[in-house]
Amino acid sequence: MEKNAAAPEKFVSFPRHSSKKNILFSSPITPRRYETIDEEDPPESQDPDQDPNSSNQTATEFRLSEVLEEVDCFLASFSEAKENGNSDPMEELEVPDSVESLSKTVESMINKYGRSLARFGENEDDDESFIKAVTCISRISTMLDDFSSSSKTNATLNRSSTVLQRAMALLDEEFRNLLLLDQQDANAAKSDYNLEQSFSSKITSKLSSFNSNSSGSSHDSVRGQQPQPEPDRLDEFPSFSEESISTMNKIATTMITAGYENECCMVYSISRRNAFKSALNDIGYESISIDEVQRMPWESLQAEIATWISVVKLCSSVLFSRERKLCDAVFSGHKSLSESLFCNLARAVAIQLFNFADAVVLTKRSPEKLFTMLDMYETLRDLVPAILESYPEDIGKELISEAEAARNRLGEVAVSILCDLENSIKSDNGKTPVPSGAVHPLTRYVMNYLKYTCEYKDSLEQVFVEFEKTHGTPGTTSSPFQMQLLTVMDMLDSNLDMKSRLYRDPALRFIFLMNNGRYIMQKVKGSTEIHQLMGDTWCRKRSTDLRGYHKNYQRETWGKVLQCVNHEGLQVSGKVSKTVIKERFKCFNTLFDEIHKTQSTWVVSDEQLQSELRVSVSAVVIPAYRSFWGRFRQYLEGTKQAEKYIKYQPEDIENLIDDLFDGNNTSMMRRRT
Repeated sequence: MEKNAAAPEKFVSFPRHSSKKNILFSSPITPRRYETIDEEDPPESQDPDQDPNSSNQTATEFRLSEVLEEVDCFLASFSEAKENGNSDPMEELEVPDSVESLSKTVESMINKYGRSLARFGENEDDDESFIKAVTCISRISTMLDDFSSSSKTNATLNRSSTVLQRAMALLDEEFRNLLLLDQQDANAAKSDYNLEQSFSSKITSKLSSFNSNSSGSSHDSVRGQQPQPEPDRLDEFPSFSEESISTMNKIATTMITAGYENECCMVYSISRRNAFKSALNDIGYESISIDEVQRMPWESLQAEIATWISVVKLCSSVLFSRERKLCDAVFSGHKSLSESLFCNLARAVAIQLFNFADAVVLTKRSPEKLFTMLDMYETLRDLVPAILESYPEDIGKELISEAEAARNRLGEVAVSILCDLENSIKSDNGKTPVPSGAVHPLTRYVMNYLKYTCEYKDSLEQVFVEFEKTHGTPGTTSSPFQMQLLTVMDMLDSNLDMKSRLYRDPALRFIFLMNNGRYIMQKVKGSTEIHQLMGDTWCRKRSTDLRGYHKNYQRETWGKVLQCVNHEGLQVSGKVSKTVIKERFKCFNTLFDEIHKTQSTWVVSDEQLQSELRVSVSAVVIPAYRSFWGRFRQYLEGTKQAEKYIKYQPEDIENLIDDLFDGNNTSMMRRRT
């Protein structure tokens, strides 16, 4: 049988879930005639000493209980007749007058609530009576709708259905208003805060202006008057009182029992999604489309990502658990419904967060984005345990799958960026050598990049393992990230070796290799993470290479100088030749001056390496020169041109060696005068 009465415009009607409950009574129905039970009607008799309101309510409750009792008996008889095989129990049953009386009573209650004489939740006794009456009339409507085909019940069905829809519309509105209190309180708090800060700012401005014309001592009186940062209002999210939650629970239970589960859930779902969105907006998070992310400058996008990370962590640690608690309280007694509502809300928020991560993945890749991608990766990775703790297993699996998919896409970007680093090193084939053999910018960039990269060592290990599984890359016994790091280091070494050959001076080539090699070693030793990944074997080999560069430098630079002060070949016909001695001193002076002039402009920025080089040069050159100078200067002393050949004292050589590798073009002027 179709219902003729339509729901009010404010109330959206959905297919109802029938809830049938059989209540059996052994006694037959004794129909009685009832007038409208209006709570405003006076009782038949009243004690003069009794509170009129109390007497009125007592009588009303008594009459309502009688009506409900007779209606229950009618419903029980109907159910019993049907169980006995009667397909249409209404053929042998009469609808008692109490049903019409109940409809009028519920209408009276609705009118009272509607006239704002009272609101649902203000009087527990009134609310309890209303819920009992509405529940009962819901059972009548369901019974007549499902089983009656008799025209004599049409009027009763239409009447009860119309009243029930009005009652549901009332509860729907009350439910909606209560749910809006959270957002209204939040907006009011925000408005009050802004007003307070505006007033405080004006007062502070006036005080500051006053104090600028006063003595210094009075200036201290306004210290600390500046507005403080807005407090975190999410500390009390959601902001419902226990009374409001209890009232919402009563409304939800009544609507669900009456078969209006869909309407109740829709109101709750829409309201809570809006409230959650508003809460996220308050902490600076706005939904951004993929197109907006693509167009956004990286610096601006980084700020959005930082907010996104905070929101994901806040949702997983605080907001979702509080939202779940609220949902469980409002829909207590309906666990599956509570889980469904909460999970639908949480999933909508989570998918929006995952979509943002996917949008970031689609941006143009560049090395500086690696660390931000890894921060996002770790955030989603840490979200999974929170999902496992808060969600039912079936829905939790779906969210975990979404989170892991978004996380893996971020991991693939991280792998891609590191692979691009290899290509960047390969393609850096400039033909201009770095002046003075200094540390190459590529070396500084790569090593600092790897230093920060290794701070994400555990995450990158996981990223590379997942990448190998996804793409079917053969596994290795070593750490995949470690292998990647070693590959980058080998490429850097090869690139530096190529760049060293751009120097025409072989000695400068080895200075360049020493500078860059030492810089790499210092970075590795200065980072526990890199050092662990590179390993002691690699470090020992690197130290051996550095010693080899050092020896090669000494050979290329000072080999010819030492030949000049060699004691062999100085005698002619058994006597020391002054001519040969002059030539040797002259050759030494020329070579040393040239080396000093050139290598004092070379740069060794590492102080320890610089000291090691000077000490090693002094250890080789000074003893040889001192010996030659001490033994053969006597053959030239006393001659007119002695100072021309004996240009340096051993102490001078030592002082000049200390000028080497300073990068100073004027160091030659610091000679002994």
